[in-house]
Amino acid sequence: MYRFQRTVSVLGRSQSTFNNYSRHVASLSLYFGKIPTELDAEQIQDYLYYLQKKSKTPSQSYFKHTVYGLRFLLKSEGLPYSYLSLPEIKKEKKLPVVLSKEEVWRLLSTCQLLKHKMLIGLLYGCGLRCMEVRNVQLKDLDFDRKQLKVVQGKGSKDRYVPLSEHLIRGLKKYIEAEKPQDYLFGMPREGRAGGIFDSRYSQRGVQWAVKQASKSAKIMKEVSVHTLRHSFATHLLEDGMDILSIKNLLGHENIETTMVYLQIAQLSTQKLYSPLDILFSEFGKK
Repeated sequence: MYRFQRTVSVLGRSQSTFNNYSRHVASLSLYFGKIPTELDAEQIQDYLYYLQKKSKTPSQSYFKHTVYGLRFLLKSEGLPYSYLSLPEIKKEKKLPVVLSKEEVWRLLSTCQLLKHKMLIGLLYGCGLRCMEVRNVQLKDLDFDRKQLKVVQGKGSKDRYVPLSEHLIRGLKKYIEAEKPQDYLFGMPREGRAGGIFDSRYSQRGVQWAVKQASKSAKIMKEVSVHTLRHSFATHLLEDGMDILSIKNLLGHENIETTMVYLQIAQLSTQKLYSPLDILFSEFGKK
């Protein structure tokens, strides 16, 4: 297990990635009562086929993460993928869901709790990932310079992102009311009196807050935490910010990752339209 964790870490993956992969590998081990490297390729294929049939989600994420976990296990043992005849995982070419500005406004307006409004405000206003918003500490906020320091984001990189004046006013009000001690979105330790905030808001808690706000705002799109990050990038692009600056704000390693937003954004220089718009403009008033 140490070699497995070391391999995951050396290759730049996070602790949560290790936990995820090790959980899937452990499930396979329990299924057969053996460690995966003691199995033959035929048994692995049978198990993967079982997962495919069992999965109810189109992405078959459980199947994919099992394969990824086995890949890292083989790497840690110095064995090739062919040792267990692991399949290739084709990347799905799906365009991200993006909210309109009006939908984002509804999302913020319908939040019942100030904490959730600030949470969603940071996710959209700063383009943060779920892990990044959970990791924000009070010391990372620079209200004078109107900046937020994102510490050790994906790829173990720090970056600075601008803070909106509107968000700063809300954050000051939130901090005054909730009095967090360390993490901006903290949770009091269980069983401890006095409301001392000393642990991070959970991933599930962030996801729940976004889902509830989306439901209250009556948004029909499939909204996730990452939808707000996609909307942040798309809206900035539509408002005239260059793609390289957006890449840096998002913390992307490669510009190719950021280029996907060029397929979504409705840019004034190349804005697409329906022929019905022309038809109605020419003949609709007759």
